[in-house]
Amino acid sequence: MTDGGGLQKWLSRYLQHLRHERRLSPHTLSNYGRDLERIRDWCGEQEITDWKQLNQHQIRGYMAGRHRQGISGKSLQRELSSLRSLYRYLLREGASACNPAQGIRAPKSGARLPATLDVDQLAKLLNKTTDQPLELRDLAIMELFYSSGLRLAELVSLELTDVDLDDGTLEVTGKGAKTRRVPVGRKARQAISTWLRVRGSLADTTETALFVSRRGGRIQPRTVQARLKKWALKHGAPRSLHPHLLRHSFASHLLESSADLRAVQELLGHADISTTQIYTHLDFQHLAQVYDDAHPRAKKKKGSDRG
Repeated sequence: MTDGGGLQKWLSRYLQHLRHERRLSPHTLSNYGRDLERIRDWCGEQEITDWKQLNQHQIRGYMAGRHRQGISGKSLQRELSSLRSLYRYLLREGASACNPAQGIRAPKSGARLPATLDVDQLAKLLNKTTDQPLELRDLAIMELFYSSGLRLAELVSLELTDVDLDDGTLEVTGKGAKTRRVPVGRKARQAISTWLRVRGSLADTTETALFVSRRGGRIQPRTVQARLKKWALKHGAPRSLHPHLLRHSFASHLLESSADLRAVQELLGHADISTTQIYTHLDFQHLAQVYDDAHPRAKKKKGSDRG
């Protein structure tokens, strides 16, 4: 490792500039100093001895390394801001010809993983018997949420003709009026079939909705939310039950078992796969292994050595 004398010289001058010319508060000054000293130390490890040697590729590498350590996107953005500010000073002083930190974006923090119930908790909640029509409807609703990962709006808009129990599929109209066909699991098919046998005791004769209220018309989102909450309280669920919790659980459990992000994206009806990625429990090492094993340009030929 080199001593990085040029790095420290200009860092010290910059911090003096912040203290005396810009008159930053001690707290802000401490943040700048901590961020830039960390980058200075990293540069020393990379045998970079002067700020003018640092380029965009190296800064991105530094940011990626910090991100892998679990540093939040907000903290990384602050570090980048400190570095940009340093380079503006260096440009002014003629100590650098460019600002390599300009235009680099910090990695975004992963969205907080939505709350889920584990498989055993859900089984305990759904494996209930009843002969009450409204409760049979509620069971069918919950099974369908968990089986097919529907949004609340998608479920309440379902028509009788959208479900094909023989084929085990469901046609869903999602955001942007886009339709998708999703599979319906065995337990959900059984629950829907049981509900359909008693649906006529509640539904108006002209009602085409799959799920109806006690008044006979299409069930409303608020009713679904209230009924799920009531079911959870009645059966001792460890947390409040709501439609998105069942959708999250569907996505999370499916990814844990299959690791097929694209398939889960299709089933959830996400336009952007980055939305689906909040459900992943996969670490980078696993993804790298999948890539090495599967990509035509990455996987090694049988019998080839690693030298």
